[in-house]
Order: sequence, then structure tokens, then C-alpha cells
Amino acid sequence: MAALLPASWANAQVITKEQQQKIEKKGLGGGKGNVDAAFAFTRDKAKPDQAIKELSWLTLKPGDSIGYHQHKDNEDAYVIVSGTGTFKDTDGKDYPVKAGDITIVRKGESHGLSNTGKEPLVIIDVIAAQQ
Repeated sequence: MAALLPASWANAQVITKEQQQKIEKKGLGGGKGNVDAAFAFTRDKAKPDQAIKELSWLTLKPGDSIGYHQHKDNEDAYVIVSGTGTFKDTDGKDYPVKAGDITIVRKGESHGLSNTGKEPLVIIDVIAAQQ
């Protein structure tokens, strides 16, 4: 695959859809139902000097959720790709979210996400940590 990239991208990394690790997560973060995940890589594969520790596509079916949980040692961002839902922030306040929205929770903060729509809620989940 690297041969297809421009020379200026010598250190770039491409993880194709076919290379992503598919996992069904039950009760993610203490949430309801199952979350279909496709991981570019998981935390155990990230090197200590890499800020991005986990990167994945997550799909929540209608009525399913990622439970309200705290990020003790890292930060987490959701990029809403499609669908609608409700994001709960660190203060417990609910916000409606839709395609194009981005949520961020910092180290030490808590959050959760529910699919309140009639279609799957698809997000890109980026977990990062400081050294």
C-alpha cells in the first residue's frame, strides 16, 4: 500500500476498511445494547510516544448507548458521521447531536452517548493521551 502514496507521505499510515478489526462491544462503558466497532488500532497497539491511542468507527443501533463513563488518563472525541443522538457531558447535561457535530471530553471528565434516532448513529471515535 505504501507504494501508492506520494513520497512526501513516507511516514503516513493508511488503514483500509478491510484491515480494520471488527468487534461487537456489549454494554460499552456500561451502556445499553451492542456497539459495532471497526478499529484502525486499539490502545494496546499504540506506542508510548504516540498521542492517538485508539481510533475507530462505532455504530450504535436505535435505542443503544455508550454508558456514562470517566476518562481518567486520556481524552476522547466523537465525530458524528450520520444519525442523531444525545451526548451527556461531564456536568451531566444532555445535548442533541447530529451528523457533522464533534464532541470532546478531556482527561478526568465523563461523557456518554445515546442513539435517540430511528437510524444507526455512526461516529468516529478518537482517543488520545498526553505523555
